[in-house]
Amino acid sequence: MTFNDPGIRYAKKVVNGEITAGKKVIKACKRHLRDLENDKLNYVYLPERAEIAVKFMEILPDISTGKPVKLAEFQLFIVYSLFGWYRKDNNALRRFNKALISMARKNGKSALISGIAIFEFLAGKYPLQNRQIYCTAQSREQASIVFDMVVQRLDGLLAQSEAIRKSVRKVRNEINHNPSYSVLKPLSKDTGNINGLAPTLSILDEYGASKDNSMMEVLESGSMLQPNMLTLIISTAYFDLNSPMYAQEYKYGEKILNGDEKDDNYFVLVYEQDDEEEIYDESSWIKSNPLLEVESIKETLIRNLRKRFKEAVAKNDLLGLIVKNFNMWKQAAENSFLPVKEWRACETEPINKYGRDVFLGLDLSRTDDLTALYEIYPIENQKFWIDGHSFVATVGGLEAKTKRDKIDYEMLIEKGYATKTDLKSGFINITQIVHYAADLITRYNLSVQAFCYDSWHIANFISEWEKNYPNLEMPFIEVPQNYKFLSEPIKQFRMGVYERKILHSNNPLLNIAVNNAVIKYDNNRNMMLDKQKNREKIDPIVAVITGFAEAKDYEYQGMDIKQIEAYILSDDFGF
Repeated sequence: MTFNDPGIRYAKKVVNGEITAGKKVIKACKRHLRDLENDKLNYVYLPERAEIAVKFMEILPDISTGKPVKLAEFQLFIVYSLFGWYRKDNNALRRFNKALISMARKNGKSALISGIAIFEFLAGKYPLQNRQIYCTAQSREQASIVFDMVVQRLDGLLAQSEAIRKSVRKVRNEINHNPSYSVLKPLSKDTGNINGLAPTLSILDEYGASKDNSMMEVLESGSMLQPNMLTLIISTAYFDLNSPMYAQEYKYGEKILNGDEKDDNYFVLVYEQDDEEEIYDESSWIKSNPLLEVESIKETLIRNLRKRFKEAVAKNDLLGLIVKNFNMWKQAAENSFLPVKEWRACETEPINKYGRDVFLGLDLSRTDDLTALYEIYPIENQKFWIDGHSFVATVGGLEAKTKRDKIDYEMLIEKGYATKTDLKSGFINITQIVHYAADLITRYNLSVQAFCYDSWHIANFISEWEKNYPNLEMPFIEVPQNYKFLSEPIKQFRMGVYERKILHSNNPLLNIAVNNAVIKYDNNRNMMLDKQKNREKIDPIVAVITGFAEAKDYEYQGMDIKQIEAYILSDDFGF
């Protein structure tokens, strides 16, 4: 069957270049068009149903003018995607149960999601009764933004329709649809007890501001028995690369669009610049600001963007502009250890560790914190590959630690990235780490070139090693944790990342540590790693740098002074 609805027309315009779009939007549109041609797909496209939703949303009044407003082409694409796809085995049930939609500020996202919320509230067909629609956010104020827009637009609709007016009742921060016993209300983390919900539609507005996924878990667990549920994540980019939106949803959505993950029930549409340099090219601004397609407001929007751009350049403060107006995720700190883009470019598949030379870096923590043991493998072409493991204390309970650190330790433990202490006290067990390291070395027949450590509690570790493994001698080497000693390893490590000579296994805890790490300097501009907040974890990258302090000189091993000098002067030299 051949379709020619607004959703398909937009997708075709994007794919053929008629509408300028970023890589992720192009991939989303190609996915839509490709699925239409796939007869084996377990879903069917019914655009006439999406048309009903569009017609309803386009009679809702704009809160500024009080008049109905037409949806932009990109908004139509979203509505036709969410309300046009259904299951083949039961076409009462939607295909997409989760959606990630992201764009720069002031691009009509609140108007769009308020329209979706009102449509589901008044006209939802499945379930016919007891629909629960929640407008959620990190704070009560943010959650109220969408809810207040819903109220204003609904009031305008009620003024036009006596039938709808009689069917709807607003009580404080809650709207009830009496005929269907449905409810629409705002929720936030500070609402109080939010358990026991059964959402049909959950809107997570500005999810990028959330420090943990607790709200998401409550909503999704509550909707487990709702076959037609939709969790709608909508947000601009933020400065926290460890936030659940970026670390979990954004990265997962990226894998879906790239074809690395197959998830037919997750809709992903991310409007962002493909490169920071594009902020200097006005013709590319539509990539992150899709509302620029609308001629009637294009001039106003682009004039305001020019003003923001000019001010940011004049103040030498482009970071906020890049994140909020061009929708690119960035670390908040100007003195960040590494740009996330560079670090992510060094992700590779696992190597065969067996029989290799390895440098080990150990960062022992306080007994109630995180300990990290990392492996640095010299590989071909003067490159290094990094992998590792962390050990988690549970003093005060793992759940409390998860909330405090904003890290899902249970998931990381389950996936093998970390190990929970086996002591009832919850303190880090040095002997447990010793056994782990010895098993790693013997299982892979590793040739340990250096077992690097800082001096914190190391005496206990070495004594436990010698007591348990007297025949497994280790070249233990202390790496002083000071500016003078660590500055050069940090510089060389960063250069290695930029030159793609430092590769890694995409370990989530190491990624978090790299995102958290900042550079601090002494009076001589020597470097050390630091963190901005006490709860932020950088132990894995500290362990890596500790090991790299010795690994960086691997290529010189076995050379005398003259050989080293000759090598430095040769064409082969360079990091």
